[in-house]
Amino acid sequence: MQNYEEVPTIISCDDLHWLCDIYNWNFNACKLVNHFLKEVEDEDIKLIFKKISDTHKQHAIAILNILR
Repeated sequence: MQNYEEVPTIISCDDLHWLCDIYNWNFNACKLVNHFLKEVEDEDIKLIFKKISDTHKQHAIAILNILR
């Protein structure tokens, strides 16, 4: 596997499938954590869930930016 300093202008079908999978994992994780965020009452746990949600959201946005 080769690491690139910048995203190539062309990606393979395999790469596209991986990016789609990774996006879906992050999107679904964010959605699930947001659901539990509404369910808990403990503020410490809410803060942790918020950080987790933000991390997954940032990853999903980064993947979308690659695909643009």
